[in-house]
Amino acid sequence: MPKLKVNSAVVKKNAALCRKRGIIMPTFRQMKDPNLIPEKIKKSLKPVGLWDINPVNLFRITWKNDHKTGGFGGVNFLEIPREITGIKARVIGIVGKYFPTGAHKVGAAYGCLAPRMVTGEFDAQAQKAVWPSTGNYCRGGAFDSKLLGTTPVAILPEGMSKERFDWLKEIGSEVIATPGTESNVKEIYDKCWEIKKTRKDCVIFNQFEEMGNPTWHYHVTGAALEEAFNAVKGPKSRLAGFTSATGSAGTIGAGDYLKKKFPGSFITASEALQCPTILCNGFGEHRIEGIGDKHIPWVHNVRNTDVVTAIDDEACVRIARLFNEPEGKKVLAQYGVKKDVIEKLNLLGFSGISNLLSAIKTAKYYELTENDVVMTVFTDSMELYGSRIKEMERDMGKYTRENALVDLERRLLGETTDHMKELTYADRKAVHNLKYFTWIEQQGRTSDELRRLWEPSYWDETFGMVEEYDRLIEAFNREVGL
Repeated sequence: MPKLKVNSAVVKKNAALCRKRGIIMPTFRQMKDPNLIPEKIKKSLKPVGLWDINPVNLFRITWKNDHKTGGFGGVNFLEIPREITGIKARVIGIVGKYFPTGAHKVGAAYGCLAPRMVTGEFDAQAQKAVWPSTGNYCRGGAFDSKLLGTTPVAILPEGMSKERFDWLKEIGSEVIATPGTESNVKEIYDKCWEIKKTRKDCVIFNQFEEMGNPTWHYHVTGAALEEAFNAVKGPKSRLAGFTSATGSAGTIGAGDYLKKKFPGSFITASEALQCPTILCNGFGEHRIEGIGDKHIPWVHNVRNTDVVTAIDDEACVRIARLFNEPEGKKVLAQYGVKKDVIEKLNLLGFSGISNLLSAIKTAKYYELTENDVVMTVFTDSMELYGSRIKEMERDMGKYTRENALVDLERRLLGETTDHMKELTYADRKAVHNLKYFTWIEQQGRTSDELRRLWEPSYWDETFGMVEEYDRLIEAFNREVGL
């Protein structure tokens, strides 16, 4: 495994800052398996709230937070019953709500920031960390930055939910709002170039091209999905596949891990029907916050993607009301959904609902049976979208029993296999080639780099760097001396 270049002078500066602030950095192994965290740190976590700006919360960047005790347990996951999905196959999603900030992006951001701190590529005392995002990534990056003693700058579209902006300002992040909504990523990139040219004290951590993003998901999210499957599997169970919205293409990197562990399993990439870039080179605006953006992210291993589904944002909006409004819950109960499941459906935010619909579509397409399990990710919860529920009532009217019946029958039980495609080799290569227009023409990458991304060995080497990251994190912690 190649060794990373290390700027020892900057590493010493970063270590001095961490020593002063009492900061110890977790390894990727510890995020994957919190049993490896020292008991002293586990005890220090007990009185600290999940969202507190306290450096010890770096050790809560894991899928295994026990939100009831403040300690650690198994992977947080939720199985969506057949009364909701209408399919034979089981659908299981791991839950992002119990990360600090309420979303798993805090992990992806750490996967980008930590390696740069321990190699000295980023000077936490002299430089600011810039987090361009359509939502949760900039929140996660800002949180990690504050915990690691550096100053965050969050960039996100002005049309994102009010909760995101309010929280960022509360923790002391600089906030830059760019024009547009979810799919206006080009405007975010333009702002990044402006910052690169005018603010020498800033370093851009672009989730769409930072390989630390899918690397974190490959090792931490992938292992969590495997553990959740093993916790529920029966004697004949088969992990059939994994569905994930594209977004920055970080989370879908967990599918690469599952393909290694479960050969023959599929990876389904989902996007908004209103912005079907992979499906048909489409464009447009949509309301599924966090998932898709008129381009192919640099970090997406397209060659490993088997299926693409396009999910109607109207379906996600209506199902969000079904899962969270009183009349919706009554109808679900009448259809036989257990009370404890109904009370947990708020664990699915808009992108989680989109991932669920993608799982249903793919299961129907492949005619999966009761022995098949489709894994997915419920990235964040409706807790982050309280204002959206109020907006929907204002714009769509009071949610009635008739609305709930129609939404359950049409949007879930009646989900179809339209607006989806099984990708051939040629299809995948065509999607890969779309990266040229964003990354070579606009963002300064080279054609040779793009060709290298097509090779499977590139991804094996990239994901294999985590062992070197952990070695450097451990050496950094020794330098900190705490």
